[in-house]
This record gives sequence, structure tokens and C-alpha cells, in this order.
Amino acid sequence: MFAAPPVASTPSTPFVWPIRVYYEDTDAAGVVYYANYLKFCERARTEWLREAGFTNSALLAERDLAFVVRSVQAEFLASAVLDDALAVHTSLDKIGGASLTFRQTVLRGDRRLFDARIAIACINLKTQRPSPLPADVKLHFQPFRSPS
Repeated sequence: MFAAPPVASTPSTPFVWPIRVYYEDTDAAGVVYYANYLKFCERARTEWLREAGFTNSALLAERDLAFVVRSVQAEFLASAVLDDALAVHTSLDKIGGASLTFRQTVLRGDRRLFDARIAIACINLKTQRPSPLPADVKLHFQPFRSPS
């Protein structure tokens, strides 16, 4: 049984979110379909946000704010397969005026399978335009930022 809890993030350690590979995650060759690594990373960023004290639903309801992916730089290093226990390591790399940049790595044990740098932009839902990160949110994220 796979029930490893997430591991909290600090500036010196990444947030770790466990993922199990299900049949629906694989392609006809029996390996994880490439786009699913991005889904794994999305889930881990959402849980990172929750661990940091915010939820997407609260940001939407209370502030009309949402985070959307702005850019992805990804490297596929090795394949995961059905029933693999994976861990998505997530670190906040950069805090911008209206964006956050994360480094994310998917591992099976000690083996790196996928590396990505993903920038997300803060947008106002009413205008669908970039919105500066609220000062309190930005300040709250500061301690989670990885050392350069």
C-alpha cells in the first residue's frame, strides 16, 4: 500500500508529493504518457500552495485571483511505468511581480525521471489579465523560496 504523506517545504528542502502511476496514466507502450508528468507537477504545485497556507479556491473566491501556467521548460530523462511510486519534488525558485517560478523533479526512488522549470502567472479572473501578487501573499511565500 502506498500512503506516504507529503513532506513539507523549507528553503533548504523541496516539498515532496507522492504519486502512484495508474493505468490511466500510461500510453499504449505501457509507460507514463509524457503530458501526464505536467499533470503530476500541477497536482504537486497545488498541494505546495495548500501547504504554504493558501488554496486555489480561496484565492478565486476571496480575491478573484488565479494562477495559470505561463511557461514550461521540461526535460524527460527516463520513463515511469504502471504501479511506480513516484515523488514530485517542488521548490519555489523565484517570486516575481505577478509570477512564481518553480523547479520540479519527478523521481522514482533516487532516479530522476523528469525535470521542469514552470512559471505561473497570477491573473485577475474578471479581466483575464496579469495581476500583481498581493503584498501579503508575496511576503507569505518569501520563506519558501529556495536559496539561489
